Amino acid sequence: MSNNIDTLATALYVKTDDLVKTTPGLAPLRPTAGFAPELSDAELVTLAVMQALLGFTSERRWLRYAGKNLRHLFPYLPQQPGYNKRLRGAAPLLLGVIRALALDTSLWTDDVWVVDSTPVECGRSKETVRRSDLAGWAEYGYCASHSRFFWGLRLHLIATLSGLPIGFALTGAKADERETLLAVFTTDPHLVADRPGQTVIGDKNYFGTGFEHQLADAGLNLLRPARKGEAPRPGAHLFKPLRQTVESIFQTLKGQLDLERHGGRTIAGVTVRVLQRLLALTSAIWHNDKTGAPTLRSLTAYDH
Repeated sequence: MSNNIDTLATALYVKTDDLVKTTPGLAPLRPTAGFAPELSDAELVTLAVMQALLGFTSERRWLRYAGKNLRHLFPYLPQQPGYNKRLRGAAPLLLGVIRALALDTSLWTDDVWVVDSTPVECGRSKETVRRSDLAGWAEYGYCASHSRFFWGLRLHLIATLSGLPIGFALTGAKADERETLLAVFTTDPHLVADRPGQTVIGDKNYFGTGFEHQLADAGLNLLRPARKGEAPRPGAHLFKPLRQTVESIFQTLKGQLDLERHGGRTIAGVTVRVLQRLLALTSAIWHNDKTGAPTLRSLTAYDH
């Protein structure tokens, strides 16, 4: 295989099609009688990933571009309302493909993870806040890393040092990072079941004796910088460069995959668009891993 957008699309289509055949429960439910969709679930997933990698935040513009330039890959393309509806219904499938691709990389067994959260802004005007369907989930929060207030959500991410998403959660802007991390491990116990001694590196917000005991009980070793007034902690010299690592992962999601330009206006819409970007990042890392690319998180071969 070579590293370009067409070969990634072909490999992803085959992988997704095989997954749907072996795990049919991941595909959206459809009536047993009636016409089969002209765009298959594997094609839908591939189309969504290519949209994110090529930087199209508008579904209408993306479908116009695909209709003109990608007919060799997608003989049939739906209209924008149909594409949007199919995509919102495919969230469980996107989750399944993210996990399947991650498992199929050499990075899945890495023994060091980084954890952090980043804002996912959902609106700026008071009118948006008052009338949005996201009100009640989205809320006002503060991002200390960029010294700004925002209205929206937070993406909590567990990733390898190469940027492969291992686990994630989307919460309100004020959600406690420690509680969210524990909830991810509780919801998906397979993540830590066979990883005794796994190292998790976080920032100063991941603190607390009870919290660290819960991680230790799960077989996880937490490394973080010491807070003010605390004694020095092990591994302090590693935190500054690793902090830049997790920030660069978020920058890939935001700068190259337009995470904060998701355009979602409903809970389902925002959720599937965040999953779309996480899947695009996972797909690129998976394909780079399979093709022996020197930089696994590089998207430059796929963004044009």
